[in-house]
Amino acid sequence: MKIEIDSFSGSKIYPGRGTLFVRGDSKVFRFQSSKSASLFHQRKNPRRISWTVLYRRHHKKGISEEAAKKRTRKTVKHQRAIVGASLELIKERRSQKPSDRKAAREAKLVKDKEAKKVAKAARKAEKAKLAASGANVVSKQQAKGAFQKVHATSR
Repeated sequence: MKIEIDSFSGSKIYPGRGTLFVRGDSKVFRFQSSKSASLFHQRKNPRRISWTVLYRRHHKKGISEEAAKKRTRKTVKHQRAIVGASLELIKERRSQKPSDRKAAREAKLVKDKEAKKVAKAARKAEKAKLAASGANVVSKQQAKGAFQKVHATSR
């Protein structure tokens, strides 16, 4: 005994029941009742007709495993150290007051500025010493050989 399934409603068709419809492209459709056949021929969407199996499946009706829904796991945040900064240092900086942080930043900027000034003065003194000694001052391009190329072409 073969039980067919209604092409429109999805319900079971027992032997001796229902009708068969063969379309022009030889595709076979089985209908349990004239009601489902009529709705199929009207080109109705079975997902929009509430008594069909497709509607119930589409709208998640009558699912017995509804109680066993999957639980989503909440992500747990972990605090990790960053390269160059330990976890203790990060926690200490986080607990620091904004005013203290700002003062430390300004102090560091002043210190960096002073170091830059000293380095610039040292470079200037070095340059002056070279100029005073009469040594040949050579630019980067000249050191690379650009100067010789110009002379070689002018000969």
